Amino acid sequence: MDLTLTDEQQAILDMCKEFAAREVAPVAAEIDREARFPADLVKRMAELGLMGIEVDEMWGGSGMDALSYVLAMEEISTACASTGVIMSVNNSLVCDPLVKFATDAQKDQWLRPLAAGEKLGCFMLSEPEAGSDAAAQKTIATKDGDGYVISGTKNWITNGPQADTGILFTMTNPEAGHRGITCFIVDMNGEGVRRGQKDDKLGIRASHSCQVFFDEHRVSADQLLGEEGKGFKVAMSTLDCGRIGIAAQALGIARGAFEAAASYACDRKTFGKRVIDHQAVAFMLADMEVDIEAARLLTWRAALLKASGQRHSKESAMAKLYASEVANRVAKNAIQVHGGNGYVTEYPVERHFRDAKITEIYEGTSEIQRLVIANSLIKG
Repeated sequence: MDLTLTDEQQAILDMCKEFAAREVAPVAAEIDREARFPADLVKRMAELGLMGIEVDEMWGGSGMDALSYVLAMEEISTACASTGVIMSVNNSLVCDPLVKFATDAQKDQWLRPLAAGEKLGCFMLSEPEAGSDAAAQKTIATKDGDGYVISGTKNWITNGPQADTGILFTMTNPEAGHRGITCFIVDMNGEGVRRGQKDDKLGIRASHSCQVFFDEHRVSADQLLGEEGKGFKVAMSTLDCGRIGIAAQALGIARGAFEAAASYACDRKTFGKRVIDHQAVAFMLADMEVDIEAARLLTWRAALLKASGQRHSKESAMAKLYASEVANRVAKNAIQVHGGNGYVTEYPVERHFRDAKITEIYEGTSEIQRLVIANSLIKG
């Protein structure tokens, strides 16, 4: 695996590092505290070409590769995990399935404004009774003339309160199980689409999510993404890519917590010497850095496999599993390094600690990642 960045990859890394330091980090604590959607930052990310990083320029994107996306996600999430996941959803869960499964006409209508950041997207798979069990869909799409009528409820929809466009999974044949799932592209402002109150969350508070209700929402046949009954394939392919984005987000959270802890340990003195000069703390920081570097290698490997067009289900699951657990471990230990100061909002580590937990849950829990990895071993 060649770990040398190309000139283009280095350029996006440098750009995102500067953007994160100058514009994202200064407002991260404030938007978290107020649970305020960072509309200005999303607009700036669109201007910087970060909302459709892997989408070809002919469809309004930046035409870069999966590793470029990972580099951007880590830098922005180091400063603010909420801002990072807004970008992640639009790239991984909305643009990616449109790139893979949409017709040219659909790409022109739906993908182009999303990739350019003119519109914002969301991904609607989870339901009140269908989280990890993605095949247990209850939202129904009934054939009606030359279109479909959709009724049902979706849960935990990131970007839901602000989204213009949604990737929606429904049942068109409930008796067929996962083979009866069909995916549609929907106008989130269309008749029969209603959004619930935004969720009041532990972490990533500036990234809004909500329930979305479909009350006999009508879609035309040309809004079908892929083939009828093949929606489960769309969902699983999309989540393979989404897990790379969440691994990069987790990596950013871990790095943000680690950098804060290392800086604090170098500045703070106890018992007449710097905190970092106590071996127990120095070893803790050393382990944190090793974990972050290992998570980064797993994430880069998954991204490089995706960029080369190779299957990466297991590698994406491994990256997401390890990086999310590293984020939680590092954030917890970063608070420990800070002592009592780590428990108050004056220091950023408590925010990183709260933000880290969701990375073990969304886009497949850690248990689901282990199942994906184990199944790949069984199948050989």
